[in-house]
Amino acid sequence: MLKTIFSYNVNGLRAAMNKGFDGWLKEAQPDVICLQEIKIKAEQIDGSAFDRMGYRQYWYSAQKPGYSGVAILCRDKPDKVVYGMGIDKYDDEGRIIRADFGDISVISAYFPSGTTGETRQKFKMIFLDDFLQWVENLRKERPNLIISGDYNIAHTEIDINHPKKHHKTSGFLPEERAWVDKYLARGYTDTFRLFHSEPNVYSWWSYRQMARAKDLGWRIDYHTATNSLIPRIKDASILQNAVHSDHCPVTVTVDF
Repeated sequence: MLKTIFSYNVNGLRAAMNKGFDGWLKEAQPDVICLQEIKIKAEQIDGSAFDRMGYRQYWYSAQKPGYSGVAILCRDKPDKVVYGMGIDKYDDEGRIIRADFGDISVISAYFPSGTTGETRQKFKMIFLDDFLQWVENLRKERPNLIISGDYNIAHTEIDINHPKKHHKTSGFLPEERAWVDKYLARGYTDTFRLFHSEPNVYSWWSYRQMARAKDLGWRIDYHTATNSLIPRIKDASILQNAVHSDHCPVTVTVDF
């Protein structure tokens, strides 16, 4: 059975809803959608619109109001849902939620940004190492993983506008890009690149300087998958016409 998974950093669920997110979702109808940066407590969410669309809802909010948070909405009931990584400093920020469907696990992940200064950049780099250890341990139990979300890293020069300008910018630092190299080398695949080799296809644009209108973007949203799933991955795309956020959705179609 083919299922389409979307990932979308909505940069505030309420703000996205005010821009027509629910109407767009009703028309797009993914089987699973992983959300990041919901910026709202689960108990504050009116999920009735999603109920009417037939989505089961699993929300994992940050403790800090108006910050971070992830979710998974899905048509089929998962066999199991796991909230967090088991590491308090990340779980307090609502960065990881996992849903198991048969032999495949789908993870909605929101990696930290380092753009606010040195302290958060250090936090981000520690997270990357801890995440890799966590996902490698998880893979022993759940070998078929799809890790969907905002990684806050543009991997290569074709994933960012004017790359020479950004080598000292958080999100395109050499050490961040080297981490992606290391992660993929452990047996994970950037599913978009299975189908698309072209440069300059972005998933995020700054709100500054009319970056989206000028297409001065970054590709920082991904579905990566364990290499075991490569034969079952049938398509991947980026939906740049969705404009409910400074990000846009990325998609992957998988044979479940």
